[in-house]
Amino acid sequence: MKIEVAKFAHYPAPARLIIFLLILVCLWAPFAIPIYAFVKDANLVSIITMVILYAEFIFLARWWGKKVYKQPQILQDYGLEFTRRNGRDLLNGLALGVISLFALFITQGLLGWVIWQKPASTLAFTILEGLIMSLAVGFAEELLFRGWLLDELQRDYSLQISLLLNGLIFAISHYIRPLDVILTTWPQIIGLFLLGLTLVWGKRSTKGKLGFSMGFHGGLVWGYYIVRVGNLIKYSGKVPEIITGVNQNPLAGVLGLLFLGTIALWVSQQTKIKNSETHP
Repeated sequence: MKIEVAKFAHYPAPARLIIFLLILVCLWAPFAIPIYAFVKDANLVSIITMVILYAEFIFLARWWGKKVYKQPQILQDYGLEFTRRNGRDLLNGLALGVISLFALFITQGLLGWVIWQKPASTLAFTILEGLIMSLAVGFAEELLFRGWLLDELQRDYSLQISLLLNGLIFAISHYIRPLDVILTTWPQIIGLFLLGLTLVWGKRSTKGKLGFSMGFHGGLVWGYYIVRVGNLIKYSGKVPEIITGVNQNPLAGVLGLLFLGTIALWVSQQTKIKNSETHP
């Protein structure tokens, strides 16, 4: 029986999302199952399977755009462009992310909530390793969430509803954990939701391009990686975790949420300014 995939375009957004993800799982499983079965190194398994998953995601997204929506350049329509402007936006986002993360920890240090430690001799390697990893994370997750997912949502819903749904799905997808963990680290889902909103606003403030969102997302990951993996801080215990971040996650604490909320407000205002310039 021949399936007319072009009809998928007329399905409601939830159905399209489920169909796309089911196809992706079917493509990924034949490669992932043997790897999980025979490769013993858990880190290696994670890296290999994620690389395969995102490579197949990009392949499927291009096929989906061409066959379902008749958009042969759908990755560009998602906002993935290798241009000087997009590259500059990426660097701006990267700088904002890493500087804001360090500003958060510096503030905690000034308040006596964390104690800075002497950097190890391997710090330079940690910085480089973190940069590579964070750029990969920013690229992959933003192409998925602010690219494909946001595009699908905006085909059916208003910009505001799409914004909220995108932030909510982003937060929940990063928070699939046992109930007891959810109950003890609940502030983190607020931070993830707020971050999701910020990244959508970041895309909209740069005319629908993904550079800034990829950079800002990667910058936060990079800064956190340098601080945590580089063992640059130690918590003093002077204030509860709910202030500094539950399980030492800055997005799961009051101060981190205040920092992120301030950035979110600024980025949303930039979006309004850019939109008013485009539509006087």
